[in-house]
Amino acid sequence: MATTADIPRLEMLQVADAVAREKAIDRDEVLEAMELAIQKAGRSKYGLEHDIRAEIDRKTGEIRLMRFLQVVDVVETDAIQIGLPEALRRNPEAQVGDYLTDELPPIDFGRIAAQTAKQVITQRMREVERKRQYEEFKDRVGEIVSGTVKRVDFGNVIVDLGGRAEAVIRRDDAIPREPLRPSDRVRAYIYDVREELRGPQIFLSRTHPQFMAKLFAQEVPEIYDGIIEIKAVARDPGSRAKIAVVSHDPSIDPIGACVGMRGSRVQAVVQELQGEKVDIIPWSADIANFVVNALVPAEVSKVVVDEERGQIEVSVPDDQLSLAIGRKGQNVRLASSLTGCEIDIIPESEESERRQRDTRERAEVFRAALDVDEVIAHLLVAEGFGRVEEIAFVALEDLVGIEGFDEEIAAELQSRAVAFIDKRDGDFEARRVELGVSDDVKALEGTTPEMLAKLGEAGVKTLDDLADLAGDELREIAGADALDDEQANALVMAARAHWFADEPAAGPAAD
Repeated sequence: MATTADIPRLEMLQVADAVAREKAIDRDEVLEAMELAIQKAGRSKYGLEHDIRAEIDRKTGEIRLMRFLQVVDVVETDAIQIGLPEALRRNPEAQVGDYLTDELPPIDFGRIAAQTAKQVITQRMREVERKRQYEEFKDRVGEIVSGTVKRVDFGNVIVDLGGRAEAVIRRDDAIPREPLRPSDRVRAYIYDVREELRGPQIFLSRTHPQFMAKLFAQEVPEIYDGIIEIKAVARDPGSRAKIAVVSHDPSIDPIGACVGMRGSRVQAVVQELQGEKVDIIPWSADIANFVVNALVPAEVSKVVVDEERGQIEVSVPDDQLSLAIGRKGQNVRLASSLTGCEIDIIPESEESERRQRDTRERAEVFRAALDVDEVIAHLLVAEGFGRVEEIAFVALEDLVGIEGFDEEIAAELQSRAVAFIDKRDGDFEARRVELGVSDDVKALEGTTPEMLAKLGEAGVKTLDDLADLAGDELREIAGADALDDEQANALVMAARAHWFADEPAAGPAAD
């Protein structure tokens, strides 16, 4: 049987050097693994309860096996402790808390012990190698790496990154129907590196939008140099993609630069993405123009932007509707993702019909409220008036400026509008009193007679009732057009103010 003394000292260091070179890890970490293996074998021989440690001299390769005993006042465990009187006999300078060491003779490495030592060293090397891999790749998130397909497990592709590490392309991160086989070369985007029990997990993606952006940066020098900037990318992996670019140099066309001579640059990206069609569009700070560009190849007739809701309504010619929506909604979905807005596509015929319906409804409101004929009612709608309040409180000269209106007609219209509002508000006020909505609620800034009547009908009659509502609940009762989110929340907070009115103020005065 071999003993630790039988192992040539220099050979121990040579083995450590060879393993360190092969695994690309530090020599000291290999020696630490060997010390751990010898230590475990020593504990197996002399007893697991003992504190046995091994040391390998970094210069000579000499192996020392020692038992450590801690100096204590009262001995509780003989295997790892020694009383102070006994310690003083062995070392006159010993103090409580110190450690005394007993050097042990070399151990015999039997078959079982040798196998155990090998397992310990192997496990330790794996841990060191995993740590090295994590340290190497944790700061490389966002890069494109190249590797060789090692195997495919249930749709997940294991990629060998040149012997340094292994990475995985999960099924959802692989381009649909892409035939990846063992030994194939593959490029992918590192989007996450996590340290887990089994070692660092390096996650790659070929479907990530930034994978396309990085490919363009590799193919287009102007992007790499920062002259052209990629503002947004949207992909339907393996099928179609849209990329928005802008040039910081007026003399350089961003579209032409990305396409390249005879399409060479964009074709290189398309081939890497398995034929994925790419629409390169100019980015614009004007969201309406950006949406028009994003919906290519469809033509757009009209864009209406609702900034508060983050929605955009786009009107297109009837014969362009299917092109704007795209196959299974692909074109509008990619455009929405690219612009970050929700895009609703409607045909011109539907938009025209709705506009006519809105015009008729507004005209009917003016006709009934102001007691005018349809011609005057439609003139008011055509001038952009939508509510009776706008007519009542607009500057008189704005009404006089309408074709066919003089000062007398304008004044009469305003007088009728004010009278209508007064009567309507009076009816709402009577309804409020009938429903029992308190004067305290009425006194809150931002309430209207119509809103108070609606609150009463919903059972909200006191400040406490209103204070118990959330902002969206108040908007639902009062009507989305009556309040925006900020106004609704402010009104609810005002109703809650009396809850805190009696609380002492914070600070020295309160103390």
